[in-house]
Amino acid sequence: MTGEIDLDAYFARIGYADAPRRDLATLGHLLRAHMRAIPFENLDVLLGRGIDLDLAALQSKLVGARRGGYCFEHATLFAAMLETLGFAVRRHSARVVLVAPKTQSPRTHMFVSVELPEGTFVCDPGFGSLAPEVPLPLVDAPARIGATHWMVRDADAWTMRARHDGNVVDAWVASLEVDHAVDFVMANHYVATHPASAFRQRLLLRALTPAGRVGVMNRDVTFREDGRVRTETLADRKALRALLRTHFGFDLPEAETIAVPTIDAWG
Repeated sequence: MTGEIDLDAYFARIGYADAPRRDLATLGHLLRAHMRAIPFENLDVLLGRGIDLDLAALQSKLVGARRGGYCFEHATLFAAMLETLGFAVRRHSARVVLVAPKTQSPRTHMFVSVELPEGTFVCDPGFGSLAPEVPLPLVDAPARIGATHWMVRDADAWTMRARHDGNVVDAWVASLEVDHAVDFVMANHYVATHPASAFRQRLLLRALTPAGRVGVMNRDVTFREDGRVRTETLADRKALRALLRTHFGFDLPEAETIAVPTIDAWG
């Protein structure tokens, strides 16, 4: 996670042309621009490639090659950019509790918090289909009307809560202690290589669009646009490659060779 970020290249990648300030408005604009330009994807994990968290490698992949990544890649790049701009950033790990309680969930997620005069704000650009597009105030208060995500205090931990398909779900739980680069190297290695890791078992993609978002779980593709939802099924790997070109902003010939353990049949 060493090196310096090329702000000009990064801003060109996310389409950000304003003069950045160290304030909440700029933080929100940067988070939305980052998420709308850089998709979430775990293709390299399924291709058996390592996930390098060195800043130069992240810029080469997410900026230069216009690829996407998962939480460790998104959060590391986003944090480096904010620190270069002078923001006060802390890096944290979390236990994802969407399918298992926190006592059975290792710390396999990365996000950041940012200190501003208005308070502390959580930014989580790499949480897949449930990633919030706005900085979340770290306050234990009822959800604002219309809010899709909010933070909840539970004893010595914080939970990110979200609305999803008409339900309220707990996404992850974190102590908010500051983690170090070596902690993310360890967690990233597990997520990218351990046979039990969900990222080794499933194809997971998310891209934001002007009208909504596109999500992929294995062969199931979900389009959410202007409040409407439609689904389709990927016929084969060639269809996956075409989807990447059309909706995710990059071409990856290797997608036609990808192996996904939880897909029974794949043409």
